[in-house]
Amino acid sequence: MREFLTTRWKVYSGFALAAVLLFAVAPAVLSDFRLNLLGKFLCFGIVAVGIGLAWGRGGMLTLGQGVFFGLGAYIMAMHLKISDAQLRGDDVPDFMQIAGIGELPAYWVPFSSPVVTILGILIVPPLVAVLLGLGVFKRKVKGAYFAILSQALAAAFAILLVGQQSTGGSNGLNRFRSFFGLALNDPINRRLVFFIAAGTLLVIVALTRQLMYSRYGELLVAVRDQEERVRFLGYDPANVKVVAYAVAALFAGIAGALFVPIVGIISPADIGIVPSIAFLTGVAIGGRTTLLGPVLGAIAVAWAQTSLSESFPSGWVYAQGILFIVVVGFFPAGLAGLVTLLRRRKRGADEDPAPPGPAPQPAAATPVGVPS
Repeated sequence: MREFLTTRWKVYSGFALAAVLLFAVAPAVLSDFRLNLLGKFLCFGIVAVGIGLAWGRGGMLTLGQGVFFGLGAYIMAMHLKISDAQLRGDDVPDFMQIAGIGELPAYWVPFSSPVVTILGILIVPPLVAVLLGLGVFKRKVKGAYFAILSQALAAAFAILLVGQQSTGGSNGLNRFRSFFGLALNDPINRRLVFFIAAGTLLVIVALTRQLMYSRYGELLVAVRDQEERVRFLGYDPANVKVVAYAVAALFAGIAGALFVPIVGIISPADIGIVPSIAFLTGVAIGGRTTLLGPVLGAIAVAWAQTSLSESFPSGWVYAQGILFIVVVGFFPAGLAGLVTLLRRRKRGADEDPAPPGPAPQPAAATPVGVPS
């Protein structure tokens, strides 16, 4: 009981510390530009939480999270562009006027409603993941084959968007002026959007922790380690994987929706193969089997990419690849696993060895013929 209370106290303390850092310290010490940049990194952290669940706990190498990130982002972007057009008194967004499109496409119309937009962000990405997962996992496709398939899906989705003038083509959607009635050029409103992203990240981390330590979380790990044994016990591993894959897609969709008002643009370049691999790189470096490792790894990699690419634009890609190879090859559990290993070694070194007892005395030999 005492150990349980200690663990719960540590969890509550960790969330309280994170809340203080995000809601008090960061706004106080960072400029508006840096705070907005941190909000972008938090979106990547939300994606990383889902990847940690699907890959770290479920063993599914998800190389196509850019698809679900893009679905949530484009749904939000379409709503914002429609809202901006309505504020100007126009029937269609500005880029459609330039392209000669005089009427909203049919699939744009539902997202003029804020309620439908939010429901679309919460339903469309996991629904696509469920349909894809049932088609893949029911056929027992896994490992490298699943990774290649998900990566191909991300590439196909990006190529599809490039050829669509109704979604901005290769330029994507940008120049958003409002967010559910809030003017995005107001620094106070931009801070509010940051707080929404920070609060969403904390809630998602809390929900994921509950999921990981639930009975389903144990079943997901069992499917990762002994899939055939789980099937022998009467469970369908495909259904277990589909749930984790759908949850990861939900998180990616939410992250994409928050990414749009924070960054101010979404394009096919943000959802293709390269961004999907970048999501995975942060999770691998941070530690895919832990709860906070993926979040911290994703934020650290995104920060390093933004900072170092300014000074070394051509060298960052090679540095990122080398770092990924080193971590996967020598530290499979990521930096979080390295920290855990160092703690265990320190704990073992601090423990005093047992004091040596007196040496056993050899028994006296009994003379032959003399009864003992």
